[in-house]
Amino acid sequence: MNSFTSYEEKAIGLLKGLIRIPSFSREEEGTAALIRKFFEKEEIEVYQEKNNIWVKNIHFEESKPTILLNSHHDTVKPNSGYKKDPFDPIEKDGKIFGLGSNDAGASLVSLIATFLYFYGREGMKYNLIMAASAEEEISGKDGIEWLLPLLPPIDSAIVGEPTLMQMAVAERGLMVLDCTAKGRAGHAARGEGINAIYIAVNDIQTLKSLQFEKRSELLGPVTVSVTSIDTPNKAHNVVPDSCSFIADVRLNEMYNHEEVLEIILAAIQSEAIPRSCRLRSTSISTHHPLVKAGLETGKKCFGSSTSSDKALMHFPALKIGPGDSARSHTADEFIYTDEIKKGISDYIQLLNRVL
Repeated sequence: MNSFTSYEEKAIGLLKGLIRIPSFSREEEGTAALIRKFFEKEEIEVYQEKNNIWVKNIHFEESKPTILLNSHHDTVKPNSGYKKDPFDPIEKDGKIFGLGSNDAGASLVSLIATFLYFYGREGMKYNLIMAASAEEEISGKDGIEWLLPLLPPIDSAIVGEPTLMQMAVAERGLMVLDCTAKGRAGHAARGEGINAIYIAVNDIQTLKSLQFEKRSELLGPVTVSVTSIDTPNKAHNVVPDSCSFIADVRLNEMYNHEEVLEIILAAIQSEAIPRSCRLRSTSISTHHPLVKAGLETGKKCFGSSTSSDKALMHFPALKIGPGDSARSHTADEFIYTDEIKKGISDYIQLLNRVL
């Protein structure tokens, strides 16, 4: 029996329990209660802020720097392509199926198992805090953003997301734009008015081909994708006076949100209003102790195209976790049990080099 077997069993058991409980963003009360109960069973003092659960190592000392271990327990809603019950944690052929198993249940339970491994260790150079946060999938303000100011000061973090246990040292920022093209209503048969749809289509074509000069070595160029278009006009014979569309903008670390917005507004006729400028592009130095420890164990660095709670952390944060981002939000989502076992082993190996 290997030394990690009990941690693996606890992690897999907890993951199955989490899958059984619906935990859509802003509706995570059930999984928060389960995680709280899990730590209480381990006789660990638990703290809760809204649907965020956190714990700290038994020998926590305020004079020491602190590493945060963080992942989320909320999920998106299951899509229509599911053939299996998304809330039934079926284990078959080395896989555990279920909503949130890959994103980010496997990372969460692997980090919790890692925390248990180090919980009682004496003489560590760092404190450890484990936080299971809410509302990550919607970038909600009652998740990690709410929790961070209530925690002891954090020096660095490991953020658990599916990365095949490779190190995401940089991450794209996100800005969602609500765009509106303005025209003038008229009768379609008489060719009256100014068709707002045509203005919107021209602007969409402009955004499709828009080039941003500064390209990142890790994250590539800033990208703009139009993901929705609509008009309030439902009559076939009326030229619409407005047309709205949504643009998904992924930023590299070479631009801030305001700079990108200025470039876009100069290129299109439509009005463009950002929903938020909170989710910035982030990076962690390859010389940071966490990254150096990963490099020493043979891990590779890459830039992540997806955003996470790392974007809301104003301290160095390394994104790494079991599972594959390509499986996130897919029908019949699954995680390999071996990925969880490797996740626990690799997290422990990494932290052993730092703590």
